[in-house]
Amino acid sequence: MRLFTILGPSGAGKTTLVQALASLDDKRGKALTVPGVATVSSFDFMGEDWAAVDVAGGAENLASVGAALAASDIAVICVPADAESAVLAAPFLRRVEEMGVPAIIFINRIDSAQHRIAEIVSALQAYSRHHIVLREVPIREGGTITGFVDLVSERAWKFEEGKHSKLIEMPDSVKDREAAARAELLESYADLDDHLMEELIEDQKPLAEEVYAIAAKALRDNAVIECFIGSASKGHGITRLMKSLRHDAPGVEETRARFGAGTVAVGALADQLKHLGKVVLLRALEGPVGGGARLGGGDVGSITDLDAKSPVGQLQAGQIGLAVKSDHLAAGQAFSRDKCERLAEAAASPFRRIIAPGHDKDDSRLLAALGRLAEIDPALGLAADEGTGRPVLATQGPLHLRRVLAKIGGDFAVPVGESPVPTALRETILRGTEVHHRHRKQTGGAGQFADVVVAIRPEARGAGFAFSETVKGGTVPRNYIPSVEEGARDGLAKGPLGHPVVDVSVELKDGKSHAVDSSDHAFRTAGKSAIREALAEVGTVLLQPVMKVEIQVPSVFSGALVPLVSGLKGQVLGFEAHESAAGWDVFQLLLPMAAEDSLFVALAAATRGTAWFTSTFDHYEVKKDEGGEGAG
Repeated sequence: MRLFTILGPSGAGKTTLVQALASLDDKRGKALTVPGVATVSSFDFMGEDWAAVDVAGGAENLASVGAALAASDIAVICVPADAESAVLAAPFLRRVEEMGVPAIIFINRIDSAQHRIAEIVSALQAYSRHHIVLREVPIREGGTITGFVDLVSERAWKFEEGKHSKLIEMPDSVKDREAAARAELLESYADLDDHLMEELIEDQKPLAEEVYAIAAKALRDNAVIECFIGSASKGHGITRLMKSLRHDAPGVEETRARFGAGTVAVGALADQLKHLGKVVLLRALEGPVGGGARLGGGDVGSITDLDAKSPVGQLQAGQIGLAVKSDHLAAGQAFSRDKCERLAEAAASPFRRIIAPGHDKDDSRLLAALGRLAEIDPALGLAADEGTGRPVLATQGPLHLRRVLAKIGGDFAVPVGESPVPTALRETILRGTEVHHRHRKQTGGAGQFADVVVAIRPEARGAGFAFSETVKGGTVPRNYIPSVEEGARDGLAKGPLGHPVVDVSVELKDGKSHAVDSSDHAFRTAGKSAIREALAEVGTVLLQPVMKVEIQVPSVFSGALVPLVSGLKGQVLGFEAHESAAGWDVFQLLLPMAAEDSLFVALAAATRGTAWFTSTFDHYEVKKDEGGEGAG
């Protein structure tokens, strides 16, 4: 079986393309749909078994792209026939190249093309390190594309709606364009083949069979990206695309070679199905893989077809099936017999929300559901909110979040709500003071007595907390000094404004004790009360967390980020061309954590959904109020 992934921007016509390819021989198999993520379809073409993974469009599905690509022999990137929309394909071109997967581009809907095909290819080339080789040139009648010429065989075809294209004589109007495009094609292949280079130097015309063989080798070696044209909805150019996949795409042997020795299978997709539990779509790279077989350090439960019903005895190399009752397996992993290896994921999950069950009694069920979902969704991050302890979901965006919440409420029957994650504010002081506090309490039995003199001082931003003592003469016994420190920490845990106090130092300077009534508890209480008095005296200011943000953005949009960042009260640190991704910049900035959600929305609008960002905590700074002064 051969497997390919179709990916591309939303609205490019990917699903229609899969349906058109799968219907060529009208021998369709079974299908698996993971709502909002991908659909896997099996079909037959010219007596061979094929399967296609149709990944939902949009930047919020980039994580699913990685797992599907890893299991695939080749990728088909479906793009609109519009040069200005080429940037929408940039994230997918980049992902394919990062995964090292051979690729074909299909320019769809050429019957309504907004630009010339050469202009579209040139626009796409800006985002690819591989040379994009145009395999076909369009035949135009007036302003309408009515067919194409195959640049290898130099045969012309006329589109027949709902039918296979019809072989025709090459029109005179296209001969000059065809000759120029073919010369460029041959020059591209000549860089990869010495014999073809010699033929071109000697003005010899290479045979079509020779060029076909070179083209197939170039694609399998991932040396070029081939580009085809057509219209999936009308069946134009579909047969030629499928035949190219059949003749030129790598097989499972080449796919297995992308992984280390011993890799037996790859997890391409996963889902939670009612009454069945977790299922993982496996692509066997080395057979057999069957129920009871050792895989990923555990035993496979059973293998079914894509319908999750029909049992499959064993998967041979290249075949796909669903692993059932195999909880140790997951999507986005490569499996040897004895271990699982996580595949690298490039997609970030910066959109964070606190979630809570509709009823407190469902807390444990919610946590169990989240654990199960994290096993099937490579892009789902889980953490806990420091203030409430509630689960925090990190997703790729609002659509991804809605999909996760719907699954929790539907498949796991746990109603949930979501809310923004509160900014982790802190407090600090801007001046120091010295406080003398005496703790005395008589309860009828042994009393409580502790007397302390402490000094509190502001420290450099990021210093945290430091404690020291300069007690002389043993006025505070050594065994009680740690208790004073613990009390100071207690007092700083919640400042006057309701947040932890940071970047201060506390010095124990003097004190007194009582031979009977002093205790660890008494000195801890005294330390805590002394710090609270000191904070009330000097006052505190709010500190907000500032994040260091790295944005991955197509270069064409970089200029728009400077005013965007300024509007969010961020500080631009600079940007530079990405070291390996063609047409991309890496933009770095400092941004208040409270502005991250606004950045997500603004970035999507400014870059047409193509950019993403990651963030890490950098430092705290005084939070300014609307008048520009520190709060507190």
